[in-house]
Amino acid sequence: MTYLCAVKKQRIVIVGGGAAGFFAAANMAEMAPENEYVILEQSPNVLGKVKISGGGRCNVTHASFVPRELSKAYPRGEKALLGPFHKFMTGDVMGWFEERGVPLKIEDDGRVFPESDQSQSIIDCLLSVIDKHQVEVRTRHRVEEIISNEDGPGFEIHTKDGWTDADKVLVATGSNASIWRLMQELGHQVVPPVPSLFTFNIKDLRIDGLAGLTVPEAEVSIPGTKLIEQGPLLVTHWGLSGPAILRLSAWGARTLADKDYEFLLKVNWMAGRDANHIMEDIQLRRERDARKLVSGHIQYGLPQRLWRSLVAAAMIGPDVQWANLSKVQGQNLAEQLTAGLYQVKGKSTFKEEFVTAGGVVLKEINFKTMESKVVPGLYFAGEVLDVDAITGGYNFQAAWTGAWLAARAMIEEEMKSVE
Repeated sequence: MTYLCAVKKQRIVIVGGGAAGFFAAANMAEMAPENEYVILEQSPNVLGKVKISGGGRCNVTHASFVPRELSKAYPRGEKALLGPFHKFMTGDVMGWFEERGVPLKIEDDGRVFPESDQSQSIIDCLLSVIDKHQVEVRTRHRVEEIISNEDGPGFEIHTKDGWTDADKVLVATGSNASIWRLMQELGHQVVPPVPSLFTFNIKDLRIDGLAGLTVPEAEVSIPGTKLIEQGPLLVTHWGLSGPAILRLSAWGARTLADKDYEFLLKVNWMAGRDANHIMEDIQLRRERDARKLVSGHIQYGLPQRLWRSLVAAAMIGPDVQWANLSKVQGQNLAEQLTAGLYQVKGKSTFKEEFVTAGGVVLKEINFKTMESKVVPGLYFAGEVLDVDAITGGYNFQAAWTGAWLAARAMIEEEMKSVE
């Protein structure tokens, strides 16, 4: 939609050439093409995170269409995002891209991707809108200072190559320590950032040599905390990963940082069952499968190599039959299956998709407009705020929503100013 009434030409600068920055610029340019828009990006390329997300396919959003349910995917930002999601959320994002020639698809796990399975489809769409409306994009422009005009509206934005002025500024840089410092200089508070969405480094004979093995539904928890998650669990060369671990790392980002990423992880390889269930089942096995080998009689749908590894960890030899399984061995096996403890020593970044918990404190933002409550004319979108989500397209959704709200607010405020 384009606003056709006559308004004073404005100059709006977007700091950050990622998903949030480009989406905001694209929407503003379509709504008010008479303005000047400038995107400042410190790296040589724009939309870098879009390019690599989802394994190069771009996980655009998640197929959750109820605002309250969608907001539950955000360890930081759940309450703040509830209102914005009532204004612009999953279906709106999908419609936006599809109306501009990018058909999307919903996969079985709820993740949404372009039908092309190529992140370039999303990138090309955004670039097309930007190019059509002649939005200026300056790469290799690292912002070194943002000065708010104390005598009235407006900003000076300084880079190593000089400075530019702006009537309004949108900060959409993602996790960026230098930008957070500039926000503090402008009077904002910043929650110290810590990693989120990471995998666990574990050296343990029970999973040694099992890299690539997946258990469809496991439960992981951290003793002494309330942190517990269920979902697919993946054994890697360095330890454990998969949705269950990533969700646990997101919700426990600050707790695990405080532990310096060294802690015990409890793993139930069969979510929904406990040791009592296993002991009852073992008694049935003694009677029904008396002469079968415990190690060779794969149970509970677990991968063969994992089953044999856990049987060995329970001190059950390869020649032990179910009929000869002792009570202690049965208890050991039940514990290995449902409550095995694994020592975590360190973390690894999840692929190349680095997400942090931390950023500009949320109480200083008006989430109806995404405008700063501290500096009038300064707006925010994306992970520069203390907002982050579990894996599955949710972080992009927060970026699209915040960018759209900021774009609309900046244009509507501009129109009000001349009424």
